[in-house]
Amino acid sequence: MGDILQLVLKRLGLGLVTLLVVSILIFFAVELLPGDIAQAVLGQGATPETVAALRDKLGLDQPAIFRYFQWLGGALTGDFGVSLVSGVSVGDAIGERFVNTLFLATYAAVIAVPISIILGVIVALLRNTLFDRVANVATLTSISSPEFFLGYILILYLAVKTQYFPAIASISPDMTFGELLHRTFLPALTLVLVVTAHMMRMTRAAIINLLASPYIEMARLKGVPPWKIIVKHALPNAWAPIINVVALNLAYLITGVVLVEVVFVYPGIGQLLVDAVAKRDFPIVQACCLIFAATFILLNLAADVGAILTNPRLRHPK
Repeated sequence: MGDILQLVLKRLGLGLVTLLVVSILIFFAVELLPGDIAQAVLGQGATPETVAALRDKLGLDQPAIFRYFQWLGGALTGDFGVSLVSGVSVGDAIGERFVNTLFLATYAAVIAVPISIILGVIVALLRNTLFDRVANVATLTSISSPEFFLGYILILYLAVKTQYFPAIASISPDMTFGELLHRTFLPALTLVLVVTAHMMRMTRAAIINLLASPYIEMARLKGVPPWKIIVKHALPNAWAPIINVVALNLAYLITGVVLVEVVFVYPGIGQLLVDAVAKRDFPIVQACCLIFAATFILLNLAADVGAILTNPRLRHPK
């Protein structure tokens, strides 16, 4: 138990260092953008005095390194500053949007994870059959198609032609849970089609790789049914790569939803990021990027720890 805790702390420390480096890249990437932030916010018609006053208010006259540590200190306490466009707190602007993105990611994950694992087991059982070939073609097509393309195809057939679901995923706090699920089904389905393909192929590959193991051959010689070999003997030993790919795809569901939210006009953090970039609202841009990076690093850490806990050879390397 002590070795596992030490390993988790080591990975956590590495994640914090990575997040620190990412924060430096985010802050100074915005600093290197051409143009004056104060001038961009006020417009070309602003007087030099007004621009100078805004620069002083935002602290733009101070050295960049000083402003970075000031921004980092605020971020550690949850204070990302104030929006340059709306004047509201960045934390308040992001809070509700991030909850919406988490809901959409959870909705997609609840559908995608069990379906991908079950399909992966089935195609491993039916390897080299017609069903296996059709599933491989379908998953390769899904992986090769951009998210916005899949989104527009779903809008065309499920919203425009059949009108089963709304094309725009507009939501409000007073909606019932059933109505919320109905309105967000198309963006969730778009994400499901993308991540299910990755997870199903990894599940299939992990199980097929284990089917050549000596203990699996011994189970076959004893007359154990094929489904029992996979479920009882192969699947438990395949959890490490499966958990890894599931965690990475969960990270994608949260950090890679920008295009999907834009296509369906979904009020999530991805849509907020795109709007902030268009309006040059840099405090929101920096906060969104840092949240995306922290989420991705945290879920990568969870993937590493999960893979280690499910693999005795990694838990006890000696």
